[in-house]
Amino acid sequence: MSSSCPSRLPSLLLFALLIACLVGASMGGDFLQDFDITWGDQRAKILNGGQLLTLSLDKDSGSGFRSKNEYLFGRIDMQIKLVSGNSAGTVTTFYLSSQGSTHDEIDFEFLGNVTGEPYIMHTNVFSQGKGNKEQQFHLWFDPTKAFHTYSIVWNQQRIIFLVDNIPIRVFHNSESIGVPFPTKQPMRIYSSLWNADDWATRGGLVKTDWTQAPFTASYRNFNANACVWSPGSSCTSASPNSVKDSTWQAQALDASGRNRLRWVQQKYMIYNYCTDLKRFPQGIPAECKRSRFL
Repeated sequence: MSSSCPSRLPSLLLFALLIACLVGASMGGDFLQDFDITWGDQRAKILNGGQLLTLSLDKDSGSGFRSKNEYLFGRIDMQIKLVSGNSAGTVTTFYLSSQGSTHDEIDFEFLGNVTGEPYIMHTNVFSQGKGNKEQQFHLWFDPTKAFHTYSIVWNQQRIIFLVDNIPIRVFHNSESIGVPFPTKQPMRIYSSLWNADDWATRGGLVKTDWTQAPFTASYRNFNANACVWSPGSSCTSASPNSVKDSTWQAQALDASGRNRLRWVQQKYMIYNYCTDLKRFPQGIPAECKRSRFL
């Protein structure tokens, strides 16, 4: 139900109620309840009473889904098992996005490869329609053999990308120096599996082998501990314990988290827009001048 916030209360009580107004939760991982299949006909399937979702790609079409709810800040977790075998040319996505030409977006994209070669995990952040903030990684495990958890923490201070609760990237709110940051537009959760063999694998040199189709990615254990947005009202709360689960609102990296982030970025990062001087000959973007390990 919608929260309502009285305006005249002692400051500590008002602060507590404001926190309650900002927090909503959609718990549990029921794909039937939380998501709509948006394209792909029968290539997208919700199975096991809503506990499992699969997307498939063949030569005719891919498939995708999106959340019924829109969110304005929160922590979003999804367990994904990626396309196995020769996945070259395929792209599996998991991201948050608003709508329109000035949309905001927070991306995970998984670029397939030939058998035995590693996936590329691509990340990006868009704000007010502008992206170009890519970082790419290899993974320290085979993401096709088992489910792994991919998470986005989005609060007013920063965006944290995590894999199995290990931080791989932090994008700070640098609005104070003129860098747009997604703070005002609610976003839905999206995922898709589609063919991008014109660019996805070695710049399009390796094409999709359609003899291996259908290609399938699997999803389970979705969780959104987040502010569920609705027009004209405050965020709604689906759980009476949602305030207790609101650590995402100020989540940052402690010393252990910074060490793990440094390990991932030193050993597994394969592209960082912040170091691409050919792309930015006039100097790296302003937000890159902060330490990436903060």
